[in-house]
Amino acid sequence: MENDLKQQVTMLSQRLESLSAAYYANNFNSSQDVIKYTRFNTRLKVPSYSSDPSVGEIGEIIEVGGKLKICTSANTFTVVGTQL
Repeated sequence: MENDLKQQVTMLSQRLESLSAAYYANNFNSSQDVIKYTRFNTRLKVPSYSSDPSVGEIGEIIEVGGKLKICTSANTFTVVGTQL
């Protein structure tokens, strides 16, 4: 009985190592292409504010007075692109 448990643990350990190696090989190689554009099948809803919020997370997108802004650093919103 004890030998069976040891064999099962050894087999599961080998399978886990194999899965881990496959995951890292498929997701973290240096020649991996990066997708630059994403197509949404639904609308992206952007919250609208009357002025810049005092708190924001990096990457957060908002609209203020008709201008699209993104949080570029902690609590700092910057206009995206050239907007008139």
